[in-house]
Amino acid sequence: MEITKDMLIGEVIRNKPESIDTLLRFGLGCVGCPASQMESLEEAAAVHGIDVNELLKALNN
Repeated sequence: MEITKDMLIGEVIRNKPESIDTLLRFGLGCVGCPASQMESLEEAAAVHGIDVNELLKALNN
């Protein structure tokens, strides 16, 4: 499954639980918060000042 910027964080975690380590490494500690069910990777990256393309590269490797 390819992870895209419009996917919700919760969706990514449910479909690829091993992505949690990558999300945490990038400073996205929202893996367990309610916002993860409503926030896309692109939105979370913008809020945290993260390059979404770099995050996607890491998540898809």
